[in-house]
Amino acid sequence: MRFKFFHLILLFYAFALTQNIEASRTINNISENNRSVEQIDEKLLQLSQDLNEINQQINDEGVWQKIYANHLAYIKLNSDIEELKKKIRYYKARGSRKYHTKIQELKLKKSQLEERLKLLEEYKQNPFKTVVKPQEIKDIPTVTNPIAIISAFSFIKQLNEHLLRFENELESLKEFTSLLEKKTAILKEYLELKPDNKDYKQELKQVERELNDALDALSLNETALVVYRKKVDEINLRLTEQIKEQAKKAGTIGFSIAILLLFVLLLKWLIKRTITDNERFYMANKIINFTFVFLVVMILLFAYIENVSYLVTVLGFASAGIAIAMKDWFMSMLGWMVIVVGGSIHVGDRIRVDKDGMKYVGDVLDISLFRITILEDITLTTYLHNRRAGRIIFIPNNYIFTNMIANYSHATLKTVWDGIDFTITFDSNHKKAQLIAKETAKRYAKGYTDITRKQLNKLRARYSLKNTNVEPRVYSFLEENGIRISVWYLTNAYATLTLRSTISSEILDQIKEQEDITITYPSQRIYLEDSGFRSEDLEVRI
Repeated sequence: MRFKFFHLILLFYAFALTQNIEASRTINNISENNRSVEQIDEKLLQLSQDLNEINQQINDEGVWQKIYANHLAYIKLNSDIEELKKKIRYYKARGSRKYHTKIQELKLKKSQLEERLKLLEEYKQNPFKTVVKPQEIKDIPTVTNPIAIISAFSFIKQLNEHLLRFENELESLKEFTSLLEKKTAILKEYLELKPDNKDYKQELKQVERELNDALDALSLNETALVVYRKKVDEINLRLTEQIKEQAKKAGTIGFSIAILLLFVLLLKWLIKRTITDNERFYMANKIINFTFVFLVVMILLFAYIENVSYLVTVLGFASAGIAIAMKDWFMSMLGWMVIVVGGSIHVGDRIRVDKDGMKYVGDVLDISLFRITILEDITLTTYLHNRRAGRIIFIPNNYIFTNMIANYSHATLKTVWDGIDFTITFDSNHKKAQLIAKETAKRYAKGYTDITRKQLNKLRARYSLKNTNVEPRVYSFLEENGIRISVWYLTNAYATLTLRSTISSEILDQIKEQEDITITYPSQRIYLEDSGFRSEDLEVRI
């Protein structure tokens, strides 16, 4: 009996001990569960913070972040519009009249969202495939002359800038892809701890889709970058070789032109030392300059025109039209050749040009390829006709073929014949008047007479001179109002008016001293008769 009682006590004690152990285990499990929940909440909180940081980085000022944010905004707006459409259909099904106000509010909101959606229309498609792409290379220059070197350097610089921009875009895309991978990892870890978060599930699907597109675009454009870089290097190398070749060619041509220029300067120096006549030196200098320019143009043409025969053919076909369109220019150039080769006009000569009834007398300042430039002086022509002087007159060279051009100082001649006319009365001593005029002209023109005699003797070798009389000449002619005395003498071609004025004054002074010589002018005589009265002759001067 005792044994049974003891056995029951033991059983009771064992049962109580077992219950205590089970209770202790339950308490421990509850405590562990509480700690696990706290850890999960802390982890979820940490993941939420990390997700916010990633979203903040994605929404920063970076290019890809902006593009991606606009793309997400487009998707969000499109989703909101679809929700509004569903609500509008729902309220219409329940009664358009009853929910008229609500439907109008939803339509207004939908219209506003659609306007915003239009602004983001360009971000509808995957932005990674449309934005990242290498710049198309076109219009690659070919360096065929020194001027093209500038455009080649500009093209190389532009090409390198495009390559650098493409590299920067890919680097930016890599950084953005890394952010998307981090965001994907955070969302997956978050959903492992809290799989019932529908918003995060939807966002994870969206991010994974964008990540896949970004990775595909990154892989594709990394390959494109390798190809693009090789192409850029190839173009840079080819252009650099062309630039070196043209620089070397330009250096050779420049050296040749420099040698030619030194030769020209040396030739000018020799001519200046040997030719003392300014006119001959000027013309020789003009010919040398023209020859130098012509040779430089020929050197450049043959150096930089690849197919000279093609140029000649084109010019041959175009020559007829060019000749018609530029007839005056060609005639002027031909006239210049006639003037230079023939030597009819030189710089410094005094010439007279008659054109359309106008007469211009002046000194030649320059003879260019197209025109003669003269400075109009005060001459008998300006005194009698123009009443103007000091003008710069431009005469086209082709005028030598169609118009009258007189040279007052051709070859070695520097003098011209000039004459003075005056009229005396019929009863005057005309022989004495002739003698006075001739002696006066001889006295004042003696120097020019001697100079002309020497110059004409030099011209006998070039021209057939029959009359070489250079002494002053006097002529007398019967005119209506009296006897006209005409005296001719040689004078300086550049100062005819000065000597003319001097001789005229001297003749007038001497004639005034003569009682038997009277200078006449237009006049009338009136005879008055009356019975028993005869008046003396009365002369009425008009």
